[in-house]
Formats: sequence, C-alpha cells, structure tokens
Amino acid sequence: MDYVAVATIVLYLGGVTAVGAFMVRRTKGSAEWAVAGGGMSGALVAFALAGSRIGGAGTYGVAGAVINGGVWNMWWYGISTFVAMAFVGLFFAVYYRRLGLQTVAELFAVRFGSRRCQWLTSFCVQTENAIINVIEPYVIGVILSSLTPLTMLQGVLIAAAVFSVYVSLGGIWATAVTNVIHTVVILVSLLAVGILGVREMGGWDAVTLQVNARLASSPDRSPAAWWGFAGAGWLPIFGMLFAAAIHSPAASVYANFSTATRSERSLAPAFIVGGMIAALMPVFAGVIGILAVARYGLDAGLAGYDNITRIASEISPVMGGVAIAAVLAAVISSGGPILLASATMLVRDWMPSSASFSSERRLKTYRVVTVCYAVLAALVAWWLATRTDMSILDLLLFGFAMVVPPAISVAYTLYWRPTTEQGAFWGMLLGYVGGGVWFLLIKWALWSELQAPPGSTPLREIWVFLLTREGVGLDPSYITTVIPLITVPAVSFLTRSSREGAAEVQAEALFRERLGAAEPRQHLESANSH
Repeated sequence: MDYVAVATIVLYLGGVTAVGAFMVRRTKGSAEWAVAGGGMSGALVAFALAGSRIGGAGTYGVAGAVINGGVWNMWWYGISTFVAMAFVGLFFAVYYRRLGLQTVAELFAVRFGSRRCQWLTSFCVQTENAIINVIEPYVIGVILSSLTPLTMLQGVLIAAAVFSVYVSLGGIWATAVTNVIHTVVILVSLLAVGILGVREMGGWDAVTLQVNARLASSPDRSPAAWWGFAGAGWLPIFGMLFAAAIHSPAASVYANFSTATRSERSLAPAFIVGGMIAALMPVFAGVIGILAVARYGLDAGLAGYDNITRIASEISPVMGGVAIAAVLAAVISSGGPILLASATMLVRDWMPSSASFSSERRLKTYRVVTVCYAVLAALVAWWLATRTDMSILDLLLFGFAMVVPPAISVAYTLYWRPTTEQGAFWGMLLGYVGGGVWFLLIKWALWSELQAPPGSTPLREIWVFLLTREGVGLDPSYITTVIPLITVPAVSFLTRSSREGAAEVQAEALFRERLGAAEPRQHLESANSH
C-alpha cells in the first residue's frame, strides 16, 4: 500500500470537508445557501467557476486523449473551455443576475409563468447533472479501492459523506471557497509533475525525440498529425468547440454563481478570468500525457487517473501524492457545485410547495435533498462499477447532448422577442426525445454490427455511416441542436397570434424592462417564487 498516497487522500478529503463545513456560518438562510445572498466578489466567483468547469475529463481525461490522439486535444480542450465560459459570461450571466435566477429553469417562470417549461428545463439539465453526480463518487471510489484495503462500496460512501457534509452545510460559499483550494492544487500539482518529469527525462528536446521514436514505431501514427495544432483535422475541433459552448447557457450552476456575484460589473470579467484559469488545466495535463508517451509508449494501457499518477509516482512518492491530490481536486471541484445546483433545482423547480416555505425551512430542505442525492448517486456509482460494463464516457456525452435543447430555448427567449411559451416547450421536448432516440439507435447499430453491404443504396450507406461513424456514431448533440433550432421559431410563428393580447404585451414589456435594468436590488428569497 502506498502510504504517501493514502495519507494525501485522508488529509485532502478531511481538509476539504472541514473547510467546507466551516462555511456553515455564512449560510443562515436559503438565499445564502444557493446564491450567497448576492454577496460574492468577482475574484472568488472566477475561481469557483474555473473549478466547476474542470473535472476529471479536463485533467486525466485530456492526458489520456493526448496519449491516444495527439496534442491537439490539450490545446483545443483548453480553448473550447475558455470559449464556453466567455460565451456564458458575455451573453447570459448578466441576464441571469438581473432576473435573480437561482436555477436556469426559472427563466421560463419569469417570462411566461410556465411551470411546464420550468420543469422540463430542469429535467433536461438534471439528466447531465445526475450523470456527473454519479461519476464523481465513482472516480473517488476507484481511487480509494485501488490504493487502500477499502472496497468500492466503502469508497463511494466516503465520497458521498464528503460531498454531503461540505455542500449541505456550507452551500455555495463552501463550493466557492474550496474551489479556490482545488484550482490552486490542480494547477500547482500538474505544473510541478510536468516540470519535474521533463527534467527527469533530460529536458524537452529529449522528450520530443523519445516521443517521435515511439510514433515512428507505430505505422498508423503520423508524427506531424500527432504534434499538430489541428492534428485530427478541423471537423473534430469544431465538434469539440460546438459541444463545449452550445450546452453551457443551460448549465444551472452558472445561474447560481451569476446571481451570487456582488457587482454586475465584475460578472463578465469573472467568467472570462475563470475560463482562462480553467483553460490552463488541460494544457498542463496534456504535457503529462506527452511525458507518458515518451516514457511508456503509445500502448501502455494507462487508463483513468493512472496516466497522471503513475509517472508522478516514479519521480518520487511525494510527487505521487501530489498527483493524487490533483486528481481528487479535479473531481471534487466540479462535483460540489453540480450537486449544489442539482439540489437547488430539485427544490425550486420540482417542489411547487417550496415557494411558500420560510427561509429556514427551505434551507433545511436544501440540506436534506443534498444528502439524499449524494448517497443515491454513490450507490448508483457502486452498482455501475460492480454490476455493469456500461461506459461512463458514453453516459457523459449523452448527458451533454440532453442539455442543448433548453440552452437553445433559453437563447431564443432572451434574444428573440417572438418566442412563445409553446415554441420554447416543444423545442425542448422534441429535442430531448430526438436526442434520446438517436442515442439508442447508435447503440443498437453498434450492437447489431449494422453494415452497408456492397450494392447498398446511397441512403443506406449514409444511414449506416451516421450511426456507426468511428465506432461511436454521430454525436447526439447535433440532433439535439438542429431539432429545437428549427422547432422553437416554427412553433412560435404558429402560436404567435394566441399571445398578442394586452396581458401578453405587458408581460413581455415587464420582462424586457427587467433584462435592461442594471444592478437590480431585490430580496432573493422572494424573487422568482413559483
């Protein structure tokens, strides 16, 4: 047993739990728990956002992608992360704050008074959140069960305990303050492992020579493509940018942090700076992926967090502990805020009676829901790890796709005046169903080994290609984008005549007035009641 790694795990998990729980003093009411009472500084929000955006996929996931596909993965993952954060900060965050949103789904309650749009938006977003909330204890459980005598079940329950305590007690203050710690740990740890790794191998020139030798021995790998800034071509790069940016406006955690920001003037800079901080992490992780290729080759079988921790452990046991801390920080930094946003949505969007709760009762409800959600997610993670062979990555990509329809409806509602409640609702519903059906079709095609035999019609060849492309099929995000992009304006035009009365005109005017009002001062507890 690696005692340095175990000690690091115990100290890190214990420290984060203690720091987060200490923030209970800042959460005297439900508004302080969910949106910090609108009292967070822009600097704190920037670090909180950076940690929320980067998880395992942006660290050891990127390192693995560099090993398998080339360095373009680290550059474009970082660029797409920044673009997505800046996109939300420049075009959505201020509106979320002006409307006082505590969940992104409340936008439709404010604009249309629509419970069904609010519920459906929350359902779509919760699809992604639920998957992320399962992945975080899954990864922690794998780490604990690999490095200690603990079983997978014990590992995921420890993860649930950590998330339950610090998120339920400290709320958004706890997730923000601990994310300052997490982002610093990730950046410093990955940078240290990278610098020491390069030095251990004799400098950067020696690293590149060794990588090129590994690539030369693999006939299906082109050194120019592997090292290239756009090595896999512009289509995958566009797909990465597209997937990162298009779903981000509907990520409800951004509504939490937007409304939590003290000053409107600092809101867009907070998202931009947070995006810059987050963009550095995959680049640092990618350098470690390059080192792993130089040291172990292209087919070393380094999966999951091993691609970072193995090379660090060979530098020294202390660096191995540092790398474990970076992995834990990456997992917890995204897991905490997502769990908080999930609990906020479950209470505010799915429990109509909570609108009449007192601040103290709603705070208690938030805490109970958070604990129950964390424990349930941990048990699902244990079941997936021990009872199925389901791909976590496939689930995550599916979750990303399901958030796209509400993101498009949000954009239409904010930026296109003719949008109707019916248009927003049917765009989301058909987009979600279409994406789910497409995902199932892909799985069926791969399971049945669907093929286009010689002599097939061009239509069948295209159909087979779309469902089996590169062994994964066309990303459902394209389907969940196209359907609402067309449906929302089409249905809005068809239903426009039914909303031209005086009441609707007045509602539209009041909504636009709130969107245009800078620095609104309103009580967050009473704002946007259901």
